[in-house]
Amino acid sequence: MKFITALKEHLESNDLPGRVAQHDMAHGARKTWLNHYKRPENAKVAATLTLLYPKQNQWHVALMERVSHAKDKHGGQVSFPGGKAEKSDVDLKYTALREAEEELGIPKSEVNILGQMTELYIPVSNFLVYPFIGFTKKAPDFIPQPTEVQQNRKFKDIHLPNSIKLEGVPYFDVNGNVVWGATAMILSEFTAIIDGIPN
Repeated sequence: MKFITALKEHLESNDLPGRVAQHDMAHGARKTWLNHYKRPENAKVAATLTLLYPKQNQWHVALMERVSHAKDKHGGQVSFPGGKAEKSDVDLKYTALREAEEELGIPKSEVNILGQMTELYIPVSNFLVYPFIGFTKKAPDFIPQPTEVQQNRKFKDIHLPNSIKLEGVPYFDVNGNVVWGATAMILSEFTAIIDGIPN
């Protein structure tokens, strides 16, 4: 728990790598956009959960693969559990916990929130995402929601629907899965935060 305590203290210090770390995993035009960051007034608000859990004496991070939907611009991508804030949510921390419970079956009561990372705007879907970090004291019994779910830094061309091709996109290779875009940018800040924190 020494690592968890140190991580919580670091997040509370508000000394976050923020846009610099996010920039490391941004692609092409997105890098330029980050340098001139301005939150659109009509952006939809969402929250994600970077969930740490213990397994075989090591901390692991929960990721999921989203089901592909024609209308979902992030369908088929590997991501953190998370989603749009609802009017009934008490705050964005609750949004992150609710979404993790809905998508992966992790009870809200079992997650301890440590703090929040830097918010990130996603132009393609017009979402302003607030990423939270939390942990569970034991490995959760993941129960993925069938309608929602299915770290080496590398570069590759990403092919999107409508014959769109993004060249030389930075991504993380997580057990053979490509983690890119907003998730990779949030993961980049997370890895920058934990760098140097003792295990």
